[in-house]
Order: sequence, then structure tokens, then C-alpha cells
Amino acid sequence: MTVALAPSQRTDAVAAPVLRAERLAKAFGGVTVLSDVSLDIWPGEIHAVIGENGAGKSTLMRLLSGYLHPTEGGLLIDGAPIAFHAPKDAEAAGIALVHQEILLAEALTVTENIFIGREITGRFGSLDERAMREAAAAELAEIGCKVSPRARVGDISLANRQLVQIAKALHGTHRVVIFDEPTAVLTHDEVDPLFDIILELKQRGVAILYISHRLDEVERLADRVTVLRDGRKVGTYDAAGLTPQRMASLMVGREFSSLYPPRLERDLAEPALEIEHASVPGFVHDVSFTLKKGEILGLAGMIGAGRTELFEGLLGLRPASFAAVRLHGRPVHFGSPAQAMAAGFGYLTEDRKGKGLLLGERLAPNLTLAALVRVHPVTGLDLGREAQLLGEAVETYDIRLHSRDVRAGQLSGGNQQKLLLAKVMLNDPSVIVIDEPTRGIDIANKSQIYAFIQSLVREGRSCIVISSEMQELIGLCDRILVMRSGRINGELSGDAMTESNVALHATSSVASKETPGGNAHD
Repeated sequence: MTVALAPSQRTDAVAAPVLRAERLAKAFGGVTVLSDVSLDIWPGEIHAVIGENGAGKSTLMRLLSGYLHPTEGGLLIDGAPIAFHAPKDAEAAGIALVHQEILLAEALTVTENIFIGREITGRFGSLDERAMREAAAAELAEIGCKVSPRARVGDISLANRQLVQIAKALHGTHRVVIFDEPTAVLTHDEVDPLFDIILELKQRGVAILYISHRLDEVERLADRVTVLRDGRKVGTYDAAGLTPQRMASLMVGREFSSLYPPRLERDLAEPALEIEHASVPGFVHDVSFTLKKGEILGLAGMIGAGRTELFEGLLGLRPASFAAVRLHGRPVHFGSPAQAMAAGFGYLTEDRKGKGLLLGERLAPNLTLAALVRVHPVTGLDLGREAQLLGEAVETYDIRLHSRDVRAGQLSGGNQQKLLLAKVMLNDPSVIVIDEPTRGIDIANKSQIYAFIQSLVREGRSCIVISSEMQELIGLCDRILVMRSGRINGELSGDAMTESNVALHATSSVASKETPGGNAHD
């Protein structure tokens, strides 16, 4: 077993980095997205790469793993130059990439996805399905994934798809494993088993490249940290003593004072949304709560707690039953998302790439798709009005882009989320539900999203934030409802909003009345 050495402790026993990038650059058309980046990756080291959305992190990872070819510069393995013409070349050299995007075949089973292209065959060339299922089950268990190897990927949650993708990438023997935002869709209870795997790989002498917007994870795992800004390398630093605050300052090029805006002082008395005895078969059981006008209400819980499914049921996307739903005191029933939008109810999906945006389409149609009646006359498309609204959205939500003619899929994650927020707000909702508002988003864009949310309630709107990041809910929300096994298991407010209290109610059968700071039902 190889024990990792800190950068300052390395001896001549490790003669060369396992992988070196020399002055890499990448341009798409006339736009340079990465310039003059050099990087050493050593055996038995966890090397983190951080930067804002659009800093070039994912481009760098795709260059290192054969998915892109550099415009300038090159790669070396064990000191010898090498060129990857395709991802399979990098895999043959022992380099594995765990993608930020979910790249699985939804129509295939979990086992079929893990073994696609590397199937186990029997003596006569037929597939040994039993051996593959058993191997898949063992690999899933190792990273804490509880889905069945027989399950169809299209039927499992986004978080479990990411775990399956990680299991697929780790299948086999590797010298370098690149993790690109591996925990973006995972909850805290799913992160620890993954970290155990990463630390075990490190102990075996595998080199780890770790990209994450969660700077507490970087502080916890990394030996060294490389910072990218605007497609260039700011520097590489020993992780010891490098605090998240300092990392954030290096990323944005200025001192970063506060992630969350100051709390607003206001009277939260008038109901905005009242839900009574909601049930979504298989997911939600007898849930009741009230959202106040001008309030930011958090919804916490583990994967499978029923948070997303509750609102999909409300929108008519799933079979559901409600004793009553009132919006500003008026009884409502939404048979479809279109009816909800017409009534003044907005919903930002957790899956902006799969359900929120058309990644292959231009920005203007993405922005106006849910508000066609408001934007375009009956007689035809008003492209001038569409362009005007896009310009206003770019300015209002600080959507950063090289050209307004780019496709939505070419935007960074943070800018995609801002576009999705602008799309929902184009219908002028009075109540907005935002599911995982900052998933896969860097710290500077997180701060902007939080400021946007607070500006919504300052205008008199009301907001529900569903998040797997406990600190996000604590720093942003006025109250937090915690769901467990399809029920509200507690309500927290004021000083009772702590990570330990949220975790307690998310994972154990405590009674709501035992919770300091409030009751589960109004």
C-alpha cells in the first residue's frame, strides 16, 4: 500500500508526476476558454482545482481525459509526452473521469450502464449477467448506493444516478481519477462513503484530481489546491492553512466578505400558500404547512424524503391528493404547470439541464418559452420583444456570456441557473419554489442567487427553498421544515436552526413538538 506524502515531504522515491499538463490552452472558434495552464498530478495525492463557473475547470478536466484536444500545449505521463485522441486512450493510460453531467443510458439497467463496453462473458461468449449484477451490487454498496442493480436508470433519483456514474467510473484499475463536482447532487449522508473511497484510492497511490464548488470539501480532502480564474491559473497552494474564505478570495480576485445577505426584519403574518393534508402515493404522507407572505421557507431532508415529489404533485406532474390548497386565501387546483404559472406560482426544477432548459437552443427562446402568450402576439413571433427581454434578463441577473447567440448548454452552471430564474420570473409569480438553487454553482454565483432570492421577498413575494445543503438553508431562510420518510418531522426557527437540529430531524423519529423554535403545522 502506498502512503501519500504531502508536497513538502516528497522524496526522490517519486521521480515524476504521474500526469503533467504543460501550458494547456483551448479555444472554441474565436473564444479562448483556457490559456497557459500547467499542472502536476502526483501519485497518492488529492489535488483540488477550484474556480468560479466559467473559470475553465471542466475544460481542463476534459483535456486531461481525452474528451477535448488542446489548441496549444500538451500532456506527459511519467515524464513522457502523450496525446489522447479519444477518451478510450486516456482510459487505457489509467485515467478515469467522473463527469459533472449525468452521462448514463436511462433505458438501460444500473448493471448494464456500469458494464457497457466491458461486459463479462461466459465460456461460450454469452453475457454472464449474474456475475455482472453481483459485481455491480458490490461496487454500489461500497459507495453507499442502495439502488437495485436491476433498476432502470430512468426510474432512479438524480442523486442515485450520480452514484451509479461514480461506480461506473471506478470500475477497473486506474492511476488517475478525476472527480468533477461528484457531490453536487448528493446529500450529506451520501458524501461520507464517497470520501472514504477517495481516501482509500489515495492510500493505494492513486492520484486524485478533485473539482468542487464546496470549499469545505476541498479543505477536508485536498493536499494541494490549484486556483483558476478567467481561464488562467492563479497559482497552486498547499492546502494546509488554506481556509474556504481565502480560497473564495483567490477565486474571485477580491476579498469575499459574506456569502449570505443580512436577514430582513419584517412582519410574517399573512398566509401566501396553505397546503392541507397533501399526499403523493409512495412519496408524501399527510403533509400540511403554511408559507407566509414575504417569507423564505426552507425545506430540508435526505434524498427520498419526498420534498421534490410534494411540489411535483402540486403541479400535476404526479398523482396527488390535497384536502385544500389556497394561494393568497383563494382555493386553487393545478392540473398542470401551465395552470400553476397562470395563477402566479413559479417552480424552478432541481434538474436545470434535463427539465429546466433546452440546452441545444438559443438563450432567447429558452427565456420566453414559458411565457409565449405574454411575449408573442397571436399573429406571429415578436423577435424584437424577445431580444429586448433577453437583454433585460442578462443585465438584471448578471448572466455572463460571450455572445447572446450561444446555446444554453454552452453557459456555465451558474449562468444556466440565472437564466432559469429569469425564465420563471418572466411570468411574475407571487410564490416561487426553488429546488436546489445553487447545485453545482461556485461561491460568487451562490452569493448572487441568495441576493436574488432575498430581493424577491423584499418585493413582497414568497419563496420556498428546497436544498440538500443545511448551511444554505440556515443562512438564508426564516424557517426550516424538515421532511423524513414523506412527512414533516420538525420545524426550526431562530436559534434552533442549526446543522445538528436539521440532521436530527432528517434522520431520526423525533416528534415535532420536541423541536425548539416552533411546530410543524400552523
